Amino acid sequence: MSGFFDSGAARRRLLALAFAGGTSILGAGAASADDLSLAPNYNPLLVPTVSLSDYFANWENRVKYAQSTQPHWMTPLVTVTPRLEQEVRYDQYFEHNAQGSDITTFDSGKGLELIPTTMNEVLINAPAYEQRTIVKPASGFMDWPFLTIKQRIISAPEDQGNYIVTGFLGFTAPTGAPAFTNKTWVVTPTIAGGKGWGDFDIQATTGVAIPTDGNAAVGTSVVSNVAFQYHIFEYFWPEVELNNTAWTSGERKGRDQLFVTPGVILGRFPIGGTAKFIVGMGYQIAVAPQPVVLAPVTPTYNHAYVLTARMAF
Repeated sequence: MSGFFDSGAARRRLLALAFAGGTSILGAGAASADDLSLAPNYNPLLVPTVSLSDYFANWENRVKYAQSTQPHWMTPLVTVTPRLEQEVRYDQYFEHNAQGSDITTFDSGKGLELIPTTMNEVLINAPAYEQRTIVKPASGFMDWPFLTIKQRIISAPEDQGNYIVTGFLGFTAPTGAPAFTNKTWVVTPTIAGGKGWGDFDIQATTGVAIPTDGNAAVGTSVVSNVAFQYHIFEYFWPEVELNNTAWTSGERKGRDQLFVTPGVILGRFPIGGTAKFIVGMGYQIAVAPQPVVLAPVTPTYNHAYVLTARMAF
């Protein structure tokens, strides 16, 4: 098995096949627009917004409408869902790298997710805080992924086709501590999609992290994620993800890393009103390339425990 993953071509074929399974099937039934009859108590075309108070008074109705016109899958551990979500989220990573360092990442750049329109989501994230011990100890905030905007393109709920396609645009500011900053602004356009069959779904993303400083050591990277997810019982969502990063420039130019992330998410547990609690964990394993002390270290870490806690509302 290790020989298979040692082959860069084989890794790329594995990811290409998996990603193709998550995106090429999106065309099935995707020709129609969202069905406005799915939320009979609220139609944004029939409810005029004539004042700011009207806008906020109808916020919950817009959220319900937006979520009624898309699949109801669970947001995966690592892969950013193409669905529109409204929640507060906190993630935690416990990593170990080839140099022997233990790295704890608090929050992992998550925060507040809001649905301001029936076709958009805005993510207002906090900067992650990282603590590295044993080898080259350091601690401090990482760069700040302060804003991501989602634009849903097409979608249908489970009984109307069970698919979605969404575009993202993310912005990261170089505000991190000296040990953790990329020293450049980064803009990340992303295309995401998903398709479901009964209790099984596939969600996938491909994004390009582009530094605004063309000479930045961080370089441009192509980040692809695929999550295979199954829903059993009422609150149990086991999953397996493939998470790949390939660098096209910078210090890691020509390198790519592939993680496999099995995990499980539990939720959505009602906790009052529209609020629901979600918790999950997974174990991320670097399967390519083989961990070596090669500056800069690639993969960036060998393995990691991933924890997530969210309150959707």
